[in-house]
Amino acid sequence: MSKRYPRTRHPRKSQGALIAKIALAAILLIGLALYTSRNIQPQTDRTANRQTIPGQAQLWKITTPPDLPEIMAHYTGFTVSFNPDMHVPNYVIWELTALEAQADSVTRSGAKFTCDYSIEGCPTTNDYRNSGFDRGHICPAADMKWSRQAMDDCHNMTNIVPQTHKLNSGPWQTLESNCRKWALRDSALIIISGPVLTDHLSRRIGTTGVIVPERFFKVILAPYANPPRGIAFIMNNYDTTGGVQPTATTIDEVETITGFDFFAALPDEIENQVESQSNYQQWQRLKTR
Repeated sequence: MSKRYPRTRHPRKSQGALIAKIALAAILLIGLALYTSRNIQPQTDRTANRQTIPGQAQLWKITTPPDLPEIMAHYTGFTVSFNPDMHVPNYVIWELTALEAQADSVTRSGAKFTCDYSIEGCPTTNDYRNSGFDRGHICPAADMKWSRQAMDDCHNMTNIVPQTHKLNSGPWQTLESNCRKWALRDSALIIISGPVLTDHLSRRIGTTGVIVPERFFKVILAPYANPPRGIAFIMNNYDTTGGVQPTATTIDEVETITGFDFFAALPDEIENQVESQSNYQQWQRLKTR
């Protein structure tokens, strides 16, 4: 039987192996740094504009016509300006952060449409039954997957409007999905949306008399992008041909149509810039970092 001896390492081989490992580690670190610099925007760049952009509370201030019926309702994750005469929101505003846009800890399972009896004029779920219209969310449920309370709150009827199914499941839903992708790219979005109540509106549904809008708007601001960006959309409740792109417009145009004044707290130069933009293709082309 052959005798086994302990294996010994040659000093030069051991030293050479160590040098090789160090060199390999250095190469990996350099490669990781190069990949990061090309694919991830530095955090300092993403937050640079926060020094000149007002805080959320100021950006959420919206000036509305003095004769507009309005009840403010604050929920988890969003705020509603509710119209008790027309029984729909004047607008809903929320911030969608990158973390919220990718959250999936909460689903719509178990969430039920409910009436907020503390808000005058809030419709019931029965008002929409057999009406031919969807209970369309203004602040979408998919934006509220980060909180059980936020998910439940967004099913409150103060956040709901009569929408045709073609709009609700078509371009409106596509735009909501786009917003989540844009929030991932731009750190956060401020979104304001609602029905256009300055149109001639005569159709109502339910015993409460919920007004049926002809059009809806969505205003989007990426305040922490570099440079800040803005865009808006106006979608017809009935004619949904053409998809999202033809509905893109400026925030200035939405202000003209609705009588609302958005983002007055922004520095004038930035406000004028973001409210005059409407390049949908550019928003789509910019890469998610």
